[in-house]
Amino acid sequence: MKIPTSSLLGFAGLISLSTLSAANWPQWRGPDGTSLALPGDYPTKFSPSENVLWKVKLPGVGSSTPAVWGERIFVTCGIDGEDGIIAFDWNGAEIWRETLGPERAGKHKNGSGSNPSPITDGKNLVVYYKSGTVASLTHEGKVNWKTNLQEQFGEDTLWWDLGTSPVFAGGNIVIAVMQEGESYVVALNPADGKVAWKVDRTFPVQKESGQSYTTPYLTTIDGVETLVIWGADRLTGHDPKTGETLWTCGGFNPEDKAMWRVIASPGFVDGIAVVPYGRTKYTAGVKLGGSGDITATARLWERDDLGADCPTPVGRDGKVYLLSDRGEIHCLDAKTGKVLWKGAIPRASSNYYSSPILAGDLLYAAREDGMVAVVRVSDSGMELVSQNEMGERIAASPVPVSNKLLVRGVDHLYCLGTK
Repeated sequence: MKIPTSSLLGFAGLISLSTLSAANWPQWRGPDGTSLALPGDYPTKFSPSENVLWKVKLPGVGSSTPAVWGERIFVTCGIDGEDGIIAFDWNGAEIWRETLGPERAGKHKNGSGSNPSPITDGKNLVVYYKSGTVASLTHEGKVNWKTNLQEQFGEDTLWWDLGTSPVFAGGNIVIAVMQEGESYVVALNPADGKVAWKVDRTFPVQKESGQSYTTPYLTTIDGVETLVIWGADRLTGHDPKTGETLWTCGGFNPEDKAMWRVIASPGFVDGIAVVPYGRTKYTAGVKLGGSGDITATARLWERDDLGADCPTPVGRDGKVYLLSDRGEIHCLDAKTGKVLWKGAIPRASSNYYSSPILAGDLLYAAREDGMVAVVRVSDSGMELVSQNEMGERIAASPVPVSNKLLVRGVDHLYCLGTK
């Protein structure tokens, strides 16, 4: 499967051509933070014994997605009761491992102390854990610095397991802490981990509605670099260099209901955020940009008949694919919210906790029971290419990179490809 260079440049976003050619996966949702994979001939049929280039047993539990830079694959997990990080090469050989202090174990069956995905800019490797620990390491495994947000700014008040991943933005490492009570966004200096800025992001909401497990997204809107954050019934845009709030979009909980925490991050396509909310019942389209309160002008559409609780939407070329927790797929026009087509992966008793990844016309979607579906999408509909049973629980998103597919299960890391 190949993607024309012109199409690649169209959705490359903020990533540089040099980075594109390296075929890296530096953060949770890939090179440009939109769950779009780079060109490659990725496997479409696999199992624990078919098209497995290698697999490694992981020493502990983790739900984070691997990060890739060049010849190294980085995975966080528990190691002997501590927060851990392991580096592998492309032969599946362990290069190094490091532990960073006591682990806080997960509460949910698909959660862990290592839910946030590691990130790298090619120089710094940054990890974040439910314990509150944030650390920077070199690609050789040397710890540059370590700090703890909960020790600095107060205990974690989320009811479930920490979900948000850090991002690089404005020359800093930015982490959004959106929880019960006081919430904030903090930027750490990559050189030493000291606070570059910290802003309050606490809004008056009902019980649990302020809790968010989403990850910020860095983009450029009308020439302005903007960090987009979703939680507490509001989509907000921030200056990544200072944390200043540029704009706020509300209207996502007009009846001010309790228990409207959010897990799925918005999908982004053509300057529009596609935002699932209301525990699978609603999805809205928001035009990014402006200043101040943009609720009245930026909300393009809203649907009350479809949504997703955990999977983050993925979009391209004016269309967005919304995968529900039960395996339904709706292809929407990003500007209007109109359903262009709908289909479904055959249902099971299990749900989709990980977010789908789009590689060319192939949508990879992992279900919690270990089934990874490969779906071909087009303007006219979907074709189920394969259902691949991996035999262990999966909460992490698949990673298509360098003609291979990394699948991280509860027990193993698999590298899949055509032998």
